[in-house]
Amino acid sequence: MSVDPLPQEVRFLAALQGDEWPASDTFWSLSEVGLEPHGLIELFESQLMSRHLDLQARRLQARGEGFYTIGSAGHEGNAAIALALRSTDPAFLHYRDAAFMIQRSRAAGDQTPLWDLLLSLVASSEDPISGGRHKVLGSVSLNIPPQTSTIASHLPKAVGAAHGLSLRRRLGSAGRWPEDSVVICSFGDASFNHSTAQGAINAAGWAAFQGLPMPLVMVCEDNGIGVSMPTPQGWIEASMRSRPGFHYLACDGLDLLDTWRVARQAEVMARRRRQPVFLHMRCVRLFGHAGSDAQQAYLSAERIEADEARDPLLISAGLLRRHDVLTVEEIAGRYRTIGEEVAELAERAIRRPKLETAEQVMASLLPPHRRGQARPWQGEIDTTPTPMAKLINRALQRLMERYPHLVMAGEDIGRKGGVYGVTQRLQALFGSHRVIDTLLDEQTILGLGIGLAQNGLVPILEIQFLAYLHNAEDQLRGEAATLSFFSNAQYANPMVVRIAGLGYQKGFGGHFHNDNAIAVLRDIPGLLVACPSNGADAVGLLQEAVRLADEEQRLVVFLEPIALYHTRDLLAEGDRQWCFADPGVEYRLAVGEVGQWGEGKDLAIVSYGNGAYLSRQAAVRLEAEGIALRLVDLRWLTAIDHDALLARVADCRQILVVDECRRTGSVSEEVITAMVERGLQSHRLHRLTAQDSFIALGRAATLTLPSVAGILERARRLVG
Repeated sequence: MSVDPLPQEVRFLAALQGDEWPASDTFWSLSEVGLEPHGLIELFESQLMSRHLDLQARRLQARGEGFYTIGSAGHEGNAAIALALRSTDPAFLHYRDAAFMIQRSRAAGDQTPLWDLLLSLVASSEDPISGGRHKVLGSVSLNIPPQTSTIASHLPKAVGAAHGLSLRRRLGSAGRWPEDSVVICSFGDASFNHSTAQGAINAAGWAAFQGLPMPLVMVCEDNGIGVSMPTPQGWIEASMRSRPGFHYLACDGLDLLDTWRVARQAEVMARRRRQPVFLHMRCVRLFGHAGSDAQQAYLSAERIEADEARDPLLISAGLLRRHDVLTVEEIAGRYRTIGEEVAELAERAIRRPKLETAEQVMASLLPPHRRGQARPWQGEIDTTPTPMAKLINRALQRLMERYPHLVMAGEDIGRKGGVYGVTQRLQALFGSHRVIDTLLDEQTILGLGIGLAQNGLVPILEIQFLAYLHNAEDQLRGEAATLSFFSNAQYANPMVVRIAGLGYQKGFGGHFHNDNAIAVLRDIPGLLVACPSNGADAVGLLQEAVRLADEEQRLVVFLEPIALYHTRDLLAEGDRQWCFADPGVEYRLAVGEVGQWGEGKDLAIVSYGNGAYLSRQAAVRLEAEGIALRLVDLRWLTAIDHDALLARVADCRQILVVDECRRTGSVSEEVITAMVERGLQSHRLHRLTAQDSFIALGRAATLTLPSVAGILERARRLVG
């Protein structure tokens, strides 16, 4: 049941005429907290603007003209936090922080916050932040990157952004935000319990505990309830008051003066000491969770009435009257005037253009190109044929030298040099600030990269094993890949994520070290996935991935087949046919560019990664039997150029796709479907895939995967 706006307004105006107004538990004077009377008026007006937007959102929804009713009613005290901080401080905001954004807009000047937020509520294509794609709080000019609605998913990147401020200073280069900035992130008391929030809080404290700069203010807006579930009284304070690495501060979020006073303390601690602060803002939730939430179903009438009596607007009105700043009539007049302005603007906003086509919706999926920062490289290339791991290591060293804003991060990548030695000696060469050994938390690793990327750096992150990605994949799906879309291509998260994965490891692992589940990566709009089968291709793909992140602001996953890291031989021990020469600094393999071996027309085998290696082994025996083969290596597992791929295989009698990943949701499904759609007869198209199974341990590890024997058997049957 949606809250009816009219009784809310009548109740507020009637309360102004009463003899007793609700008051906060604190009794600060303006002089004690250092706030001028005009400042208090400005904060109150920001609160009124936020409240009237909430009420108008419900009116618009009832008319079918508005599409978002999660409001800020009861949280409007966060306007005082906005006033206490600089407009250049990056703010990753809770969805109940409209008053914060309005206050920052008014302080910055030359802004139209009511109009902008109304355009967002009605999903107009003229919405200045999302272009009508979602109702988000965001503004480039106000340094408020828009956030998605995924619970607490913005906290890890706030930690990354805070770390990136000091990193930028150490690198001696300017980023998006001033070096002495403070990062703000806000969230609710229910979100506090989410594993993502706990991981981010732990990471910030972990860093600060070791003396690393972490200029971060985490604002927990505690209204005591998450949708229908109450937060145990005292839980937030008990959890954070003695948390290592943090300063804990608390304020009455219903009282502008107390909130302003404590927010200023938090700002000083974070900015001067470069240490994280947990600002616990107690507040109240009014009108339910959202417009469709009938809180009468789970809250008593007495509780709802008690919450409404704690309305922060009434408490602010009491402050204005008590300090002789405004009269009751002036307060009521401002309430009516702002309400009328919001209503008039809303009628104009609903007539503004909307997104009308799929092309318009998708126009911001990819961010704009920018000028790259690569420097010339004059070193010598060692062309001795070498396994993949060594070639990736050399490519990473060159890339770190060429791109001064490149930063690597991951578990064990520094002193240890990675589990498989791929990052050996890089930390010694470039320092622990550019090759960062992180704590064991994949959400933090990805969030760190997102935060660094938003401040103009290009991260190369390492996820130690593919199976370890899955508890953190929302940082890619819900955060990194969506930012361009929801910001109308005004923000982006350019980075490269190296992931060691796939099957065929010998003597090690089982499922969690031999994971072949990549479907979760392939259906994320805008995300690219590359997978090399040999060392030369690994260099070309990695160098192109970094160029894409640097110049085109793309998000690229670089999937490295563990079993091929140190593989030297193709057919016999010591033949070194799977060692390749370093192709050099300028060698790049563009998105969609496939590799080909052979020109035979009897059978084309399409594969990637380990499958390409196994297919090459099988091909030698098949060629000896007189079967004319052609092998095509996909290299890129998303954004496949299907027209180019078809041109490579169309003249072959039979086509076999060898796919080491699971049969359902696999690359081979897409490849076969695309060929059928382009007119290739289905009787010529075949798949050899992994089973829909997890991978077992020991000698059973390859039983569910494609094998040389399996390729030989299928190939002979197809051309026989």
